[in-house]
Amino acid sequence: MAEAEQVKVDETPISPIHRHDSLEKHLQTRPDPKDLKDRHILLDTNAAPSLQSAAQDLERQRATDSLKKGLEKRPEKEELIERNILPDSTAAPGIQGQQKELEKHMRADSLEEKMKNRPKPEELIKEGILQADEDPTK
Repeated sequence: MAEAEQVKVDETPISPIHRHDSLEKHLQTRPDPKDLKDRHILLDTNAAPSLQSAAQDLERQRATDSLKKGLEKRPEKEELIERNILPDSTAAPGIQGQQKELEKHMRADSLEEKMKNRPKPEELIKEGILQADEDPTK
């Protein structure tokens, strides 16, 4: 029963004219080599195909070596903190901005409180810290 239900495949040969037209149509819509190189489908090289993989491996190795040299010269985290490049914080990076803003407001509040409680120039003159001719209010 399974043999009776087999689908018949059309085995009629394609005419050479139809095949030629189909090939022409595909060749007309074929992307140009520059586009293929831009999309990294074709390698942008003048090397022979047998040498292309070796050239690619050498380029990859050169990039790896360059990255290793850069990482070896990279300063330590402590040095970056000392130079104020990295923040000296144990907070998560997502909340470091809010932490910095809070510290700024706390310093401003502390300074404002100290400005309110600072001694008057008359008191400083009385205590001998300022001379009478140094009175900032005159």
